[in-house]
Amino acid sequence: MRLKVSGVGLAAFFAAVSFSLAIAAPAKIPRTPDKRPDLNGVWQVLNTANWDIEPHAARAALAFRPGPVVPVPAKEVVALGAVGAVPAGPGVVEGGILPYRPEALALRNENRADWLNRDPEVKCYLPGVPRANYMAFPLQIIQGGTEILIAYEYAGAVRNLVFKDPGPPPVDSWMGQSVAKWEGDTLVVTVTGQSDSTWFDRAGNHHSAGMTVVERWTLMGADHIRYEAEITDPETFTRPWKMSMILYRRVGEDARLQQFKCVEFVEELMFGKYRKTPLP
Repeated sequence: MRLKVSGVGLAAFFAAVSFSLAIAAPAKIPRTPDKRPDLNGVWQVLNTANWDIEPHAARAALAFRPGPVVPVPAKEVVALGAVGAVPAGPGVVEGGILPYRPEALALRNENRADWLNRDPEVKCYLPGVPRANYMAFPLQIIQGGTEILIAYEYAGAVRNLVFKDPGPPPVDSWMGQSVAKWEGDTLVVTVTGQSDSTWFDRAGNHHSAGMTVVERWTLMGADHIRYEAEITDPETFTRPWKMSMILYRRVGEDARLQQFKCVEFVEELMFGKYRKTPLP
């Protein structure tokens, strides 16, 4: 017995096969002349990790004070209204909750309660790694044959990724020392020597100066990078943990870094009290 298949049926069959093959086949990615994935471009996340890397509901503010029934926004931010509120987010931490040591968790809670005075972002200090990668500002990757530069719009921060390990960093710094290597099509960067003054987010999540960050940058397609970071910090956490997210290529006319040299924006905050006649 012969099966009769209509032209429409054949078309549907071949369309289904083509779709299945397209899913199974790896995405084509742009490559540099030396056949490495081409990471050049301006990239930005679309998440709320800079507010809190753990899962969190929307809330009225980052800083609160006791209210007549429930806590209310602190007097320093109450005038901001919805602008000072925290948008909800599913978090970027694998497993959801950070594995803090008890004393480190207590410090995180203190940081959160005193966010206005303690968050280094408020004072325009350099954000450190990985926080620099998921702030509400774009970053630009400039990829050469033997070196990669990452420039950040926030505070004009920069990182030079070197492929020849210079040895232990001589001093701690805000952005640390970044040593890179390729594992197949994934750029792996080990970051050490960071100051313990940086935070992971505005929620007070912190680390020690002994932290090591291992980043993995994987180009998924022409316009998407999967970013992963594994954090190892025995002084602060009971075990290593990971975060992950997607960075999106900026493709419009605004696909360039603007200036956000915020040091001058916080002069009044930092030094206004030293005026001969301080403002009220």
